[in-house]
Amino acid sequence: MLSYFMAFGPQIQRLRSESGTVSAISGILKAPFDILADKLRGYLGLTMDLFTRPEKVRKACESLMPHLLHTALSGADPNKNVPIGFWMHRGCTPFINMDQFHNLYWPTLKPIIEEIWRHGYQVLFYAEGRWMAHLDSFLELPAGSIVFHVDQDDVFAVHKKIGQKFCISGGIPNYLLAYETPDKVRQFCKKVIDDVAADGGYIMDASAIMQNEISIENMKAMTEFTREYGVY
Repeated sequence: MLSYFMAFGPQIQRLRSESGTVSAISGILKAPFDILADKLRGYLGLTMDLFTRPEKVRKACESLMPHLLHTALSGADPNKNVPIGFWMHRGCTPFINMDQFHNLYWPTLKPIIEEIWRHGYQVLFYAEGRWMAHLDSFLELPAGSIVFHVDQDDVFAVHKKIGQKFCISGGIPNYLLAYETPDKVRQFCKKVIDDVAADGGYIMDASAIMQNEISIENMKAMTEFTREYGVY
């Protein structure tokens, strides 16, 4: 794991020097709740804790807040050109219910995002899974403070809900890039550009991390079409 993360720096430098590709994120953030679920208690252990000792879960999340804020700011882009990456895991449905989100997850995450914004940094909400049920909560954040990356939610519905307040990225389904034709990729990208990006505030990207199943031809179709059609 350490060698995996230590390889990021040299690879990012290669992208800059060999292809002119800039970083998409700088620094890292996770929700206090996700640290418990992913690293300390495990999801099954935390599930039991939510019912048997919810007050301890809350206190544990609160105790993690200063450290996670420090970690996020320590790795942030000093030029403030790219957002801090926030990987979202266990806070969406169906992992926890709405009461647990509003009483535990969100109250211990929102202040961190607001403090990061106070320092002049955006946060990229890499919203793995489905987060439509929580968009009203995210609207509580200051305008422009986050970039919301769409994974399994409908990118058009997300844009309609929060697109006037926050930049949106992603929403191009991975199955489309893996198994459909280049023409279908171009058709979908056109609809996204027309409907989501027409007034600005959109970053073309796949819904989730692209792995070996993605078609090179479809990737070229997405990038080349966006460069040709997605201009203002």
